[in-house]
Amino acid sequence: MEAPLYPDLPPDPSAPRGGQPAFWVGPRHLAGDDGRLYDVVADALAGLGWTSLTIVRGRHEPDEEPEDRQVLRSTVLHISPDALRWAQWGLADEPFHLGGLPVAWQISARAEASSPLAQWSAYFTRDVPGEAVVDFLVALDASNQPASALAGPELVLDAVAAHGWFRDIDQPEAAAMDPTFTSHISLGEVPPLIQDGDLRALSAGDDETRPAGWQAWAEPVLGAPLLWVASFAASVPHDLVAAFAASLSSTAPVLRRVLPEATQERLLRAPAI
Repeated sequence: MEAPLYPDLPPDPSAPRGGQPAFWVGPRHLAGDDGRLYDVVADALAGLGWTSLTIVRGRHEPDEEPEDRQVLRSTVLHISPDALRWAQWGLADEPFHLGGLPVAWQISARAEASSPLAQWSAYFTRDVPGEAVVDFLVALDASNQPASALAGPELVLDAVAAHGWFRDIDQPEAAAMDPTFTSHISLGEVPPLIQDGDLRALSAGDDETRPAGWQAWAEPVLGAPLLWVASFAASVPHDLVAAFAASLSSTAPVLRRVLPEATQERLLRAPAI
């Protein structure tokens, strides 16, 4: 088990953020999102030139003052300049759940701007490291064919293996895990409600095999609630998933002020001076 470098100076997640000391921490896949998953991703998208729109739905009663209006649902949508890619922050918009956790970001792409439907979507819950989501989006933004697969699944496993993750002994061609057996990435069955333009994902019967998609998750304690979940539709290009996987498994430390309670004892940390 990994131990804190400075055990006498543990960050307190319950303290006000302004008074929190900053730490360089690792491993990244257990470091959480610092409570800033929206800000980190939104800032990156703004830097890429994506446009943001806020959609607010609520209820307005007769003679009601504007400041008293009830906001029932709110969604922030970021759209790429070519309108082939978009990212939706839906945490406040009645999100569905993955592994018992609410989805925070949904990222989608299509082959043509005239198409009303996404070719694929990827989903990220809270506490997915923001750096990994950003690197996924940077790769998506740079792709000339965001809806086309240009590489095979081996690319994803090679990305995490390069950072010391182990291939699953039972599924060496489809799954890997970190050396502490806490975080996992696997090519397999896609959870319900994952949006995919591949008709086989929608039309396959109960006894038919559906297209496989990449799933990643962190389970700090066996049988306890998951820390985070990321789910990729079967049509998400493997090279984009590899960008996420390489960032997620990176051994480079990340800057944090707020650490997940479930993983504090597993993190190496040093004060950021």
